[in-house]
Amino acid sequence: MATNRKLFEEVGADTAKPVAATGVIDAGRGGARAAIRKWLFLLFGLVFLMILVGGATRLTDSGLSITEWRPLTGAMPPLNEADWTSEFAKYQEIDEFRLQNSWMTLVDFKVIYWWEWGHRQLGRVIGLVWAIGFFWFLLRRQIPTGWTPRLLLLGGLGGLQGAIGWWMVSSGVTSGTATTDVHSARLATHLGLAFVIMGFITWYALGLGRTERDLMQARRAKEGKLYGLSTGLLHFAFLQIIIGALVAGIDAGRTYTDWPLMAGQFFPPQSFVLEPFWKNFIENPGLVQFIHRMTGYALFAFAIVVWLRGRRSAHPNTRFAFNAAFAAISLQVVLGIATVLYEAILPVALMHQGLAVLCWVLILRARHLSLYPIATSLRGAKA
Repeated sequence: MATNRKLFEEVGADTAKPVAATGVIDAGRGGARAAIRKWLFLLFGLVFLMILVGGATRLTDSGLSITEWRPLTGAMPPLNEADWTSEFAKYQEIDEFRLQNSWMTLVDFKVIYWWEWGHRQLGRVIGLVWAIGFFWFLLRRQIPTGWTPRLLLLGGLGGLQGAIGWWMVSSGVTSGTATTDVHSARLATHLGLAFVIMGFITWYALGLGRTERDLMQARRAKEGKLYGLSTGLLHFAFLQIIIGALVAGIDAGRTYTDWPLMAGQFFPPQSFVLEPFWKNFIENPGLVQFIHRMTGYALFAFAIVVWLRGRRSAHPNTRFAFNAAFAAISLQVVLGIATVLYEAILPVALMHQGLAVLCWVLILRARHLSLYPIATSLRGAKA
């Protein structure tokens, strides 16, 4: 409300300026958003490394070298010759050794043991990093309002991942059933959950990179059509990742190594020889690789549609995000073909798996920006 000025009051005299009242957007704890975001980046890097080590463990047939699940005591590796002999004896009792690796000596066994031990150890490190970070921010009351359940979810999913990891390994630790590998569907579940965890970490990190006020204002400019398309692309990519895990689980990538045909023909021979019929879709190398190829082509075609729509966005950052996602998907198609032609050798196969993570993250980033676009001026600077 305006006040009456005195007749001879100087116009330039200092007067108290009213302070604007903040609304609901600014209420509650802002928290240590930057610090939590750095912690999430650390977790992301560790999970990414975990995926690569897991891929190497699978490609080197090392996953069944440790036949027991000991979440606490298993952190300690064999320390003397007697310990090594005991671990090797346990491995010699399972089908993988008897039917596939009976040629192994203790020296050979140590190589595959260290791969699996390193993989499990990384899981323990990830759990420890999550626990230390979460309780540090929680006890210091630095978690932003509404974020505690989200960060707690990451820990819960990590614990579930450890249990699923053993559920997967236990399917291959058998004697007398002629089983020499883990069940491919369980492997796909294990890898799929790893990508879900990385997806949550990425989404949370993107959200913490901007203030709640900024996100709420940005959502008013949401590009609904583009957001829907990018969500579809995200789900499509996840399906392809799961099918890729099925390929890895039965070494299907090393079965048919010609392209664009398979054994000289479009549809691979002997694609429905397993009984019951449904097993062919998850355990027949020819059919599983064929499905992976066809899904890859369809995913690439859909990615073109999404990219063309993304190029029409009114926001430069969003357009760039969709360009980056499409470029990564295009490179992934080329690398997938190379993986087939080079018979899924370790370096090429690991690059293919690592690039899948990059595609996943870039699709998520493009989706986030279609939901929360960054407003820019005509010259391209942030508004």
